[in-house]
Amino acid sequence: MLRLTKKADYSLIALKHFAAVRAVAGSSASPALSAKELAESSGIPLPLLSKLLQKLGKTGFLVSEYGTNGGYRLARDPGDISALQVIRAIDGPIVLANCFTSATACGHSDRCTIKKPLRRIHEGILRLLDSVSIEDMLRDSAEDPHESLSASLVALEGASETSAARESTRKLTL
Repeated sequence: MLRLTKKADYSLIALKHFAAVRAVAGSSASPALSAKELAESSGIPLPLLSKLLQKLGKTGFLVSEYGTNGGYRLARDPGDISALQVIRAIDGPIVLANCFTSATACGHSDRCTIKKPLRRIHEGILRLLDSVSIEDMLRDSAEDPHESLSASLVALEGASETSAARESTRKLTL
């Protein structure tokens, strides 16, 4: 199955969050965010997020600032950062099939009937990932009516769990 790793997923979420902060600030000089602030607002575990932010800084997506108001901010315009660039920076090359790598030899490559079609699919996936920027992700999520609905459902679910916990506590005290 072709799927993003948690690290790549969390990196895209973090970069989208930085883009949102930048959009609200209205300039390229957006306020720096600490890893702790981002972890609290995104729900990404702080230890993992800290490592990802460091890697995103080393690969040129973020800049870090030290001091009292330190933290991270986008190093580039979010329209210039593609999903493909982020995924490759975090996970390395995207490989749909082993026959696309020079390091792996397949015993069936001389009689393989799907190598060319798989390569076309692979290249199509890469083109698609390269065509979606962090800015596109920010714009798409702002237009998604289900996103606010999902947040409402999570809040309702949390409230019902709290009500159920109170009810069970009340029964225990009676």
